[in-house]
Amino acid sequence: MEKPHKRLETWRHAMLLVQAVYDVSANFPREEVFGLTSQMRRAAISIPSNIAEGVARGTSKEYVHFLNIARGSLSELDTQLDIASMLRYIPNDHAVFEQINTVGRLLSGLHRKISQSL
Repeated sequence: MEKPHKRLETWRHAMLLVQAVYDVSANFPREEVFGLTSQMRRAAISIPSNIAEGVARGTSKEYVHFLNIARGSLSELDTQLDIASMLRYIPNDHAVFEQINTVGRLLSGLHRKISQSL
């Protein structure tokens, strides 16, 4: 039986973002392993995790709550990627920034759709 969150385009793109963050952060300096690398990976993982948890909850109100948490984690990750760019760990035109924008658009659309049912 397929899980409901796996049918969501937003969740699938968020999973791709996790993979991209792991890939890009693998090249960060070793001294960042317990700093920026760890922070970015946790924030990235939080996004699809909270989408999945929201879908699994029984009410639209709870779903919106977890989508808000995912949106917060996305903003956190966006800031961390800006820091990585500022520190010259990644270029400011790295593809991961477009993935952030895509997930942001999808997440906002999903949030809007579920909020309207409240």
